[in-house]
Amino acid sequence: RTLRDLGVNLVSVDAADRFLCALKGIADPEKKRKTIGGEFIAVFEEKARELGPFDLLAQGTLYPDVIESAGSKGAAMIKSHHNVGGLPETFNFMLLEPFRDLFKDEVRKLAQLLELPDEIRLRHPFPGPGLAIRILGEVTPKRLHILRRADAVFISTLKEWGLYHEVWQALAVLTPVRSVGVSGDERRYGYVLALRAVTSTDGMTADWAQLPMDFLDAVASRITRLVPEVGRVVYDITSKPPATIEWE
Repeated sequence: RTLRDLGVNLVSVDAADRFLCALKGIADPEKKRKTIGGEFIAVFEEKARELGPFDLLAQGTLYPDVIESAGSKGAAMIKSHHNVGGLPETFNFMLLEPFRDLFKDEVRKLAQLLELPDEIRLRHPFPGPGLAIRILGEVTPKRLHILRRADAVFISTLKEWGLYHEVWQALAVLTPVRSVGVSGDERRYGYVLALRAVTSTDGMTADWAQLPMDFLDAVASRITRLVPEVGRVVYDITSKPPATIEWE
């Protein structure tokens, strides 16, 4: 919606079923990333042929993506990013990556100079592979449905409390672990959901955000009430390093 408001002729493609089919049975995080990257390129090429011809592929690659993918000298591979070294040799588009040597905070400064809306400039980072790397284990429609609702509750509650712009990134992670709980007089056996919020400048290092305890209490209660498949909520207090911001 924001891009269309800026006059961009945006064409969106719903390839959810195709991605889910490709991800079926895959639990390893690196295999998930590579599978999603391969499908992304295939879908893009097909749609470009249908609507084209086009000469350019513009990507929002940032320098941390290059570093984590071992795309810079002396760096070890931490996670693969399909926008770094993931394009096939037969790819027939000229690659345009204006932010490849910039960190996130530098891109935000550039956006401010260009007077882009805060809705775009201050939006939290979101991973290229989407929610698939926030679901530990196999990605299924059911698990995606659970995570979407839980994440929406977390983000909307952060905004409601005026905390969204106080953190660098916030996200929910659906674990494969299930836990016994109680609802009224009935036994529940629901998923364990992890919430993560961090503060950072450039994304290369990050500290866990010390959110108010009354906020954490409120959001945990809201999630377990509105997303009954979730039986327990935990908060990740690990900094980067040793952890990465995303769990996978």
